Amino acid sequence: MDLFGHPFSSYTQKALLALRENDVPFTFRELGPDPATTAEFKRRWPLERFPILVDGERTIVEATAIIEYLAVHHPGPVALIPDDRDLAVEVRMLDRVFDHYVMTPVQQIVGDALRDAKDRDAYGIEQSRTMLLKAYRWLDERMATRTWAVGASFTMADCAAAPALFYADWTHAIDPTFVHLRAYRERLLARPSFAKLVDEARPFRPWFPLGAPDRD
Repeated sequence: MDLFGHPFSSYTQKALLALRENDVPFTFRELGPDPATTAEFKRRWPLERFPILVDGERTIVEATAIIEYLAVHHPGPVALIPDDRDLAVEVRMLDRVFDHYVMTPVQQIVGDALRDAKDRDAYGIEQSRTMLLKAYRWLDERMATRTWAVGASFTMADCAAAPALFYADWTHAIDPTFVHLRAYRERLLARPSFAKLVDEARPFRPWFPLGAPDRD
């Protein structure tokens, strides 16, 4: 299998986490250095959003769908989608929470910083920061009694949470009063599979338009 993406991309990291957690054999096709890789990526997915997974003749787009696909066709010892149907629903719910209510506002704030000053959207950015604060508060209450997003086991929800909270704290710092959420972020950073991804992405930190903090 081939995974097309970039090591500094949050959604690429989300898919890479799933592959690494279960030691699934794959080749990482980094976008950027090789024009042929970029051309193949664009041919397979004209919307040009990464990551994508190529398994034989099948092309799977969207990080969540990739993780679902791996759970069906390349399962491993870490059950990222639980067999228990109620737990599986909860995992999918939290996956959406981290993507839509943490990572999306982060991307909006970061994207705005990349624009010319005359094109920036102060109102939209304030809305994004408000959304992040609401998400932090809700997640902090939730994580008060949990190790991982859906309890004791690492799942797809944590694959979504790790890069989302990593970049969110750079973008709109998680206040120290949110002790449970900050502790959860630290557990994610200590997870060997994610720690490796963070290290692999270090060379790209100068790209972060808000300025990557001297930590993590």
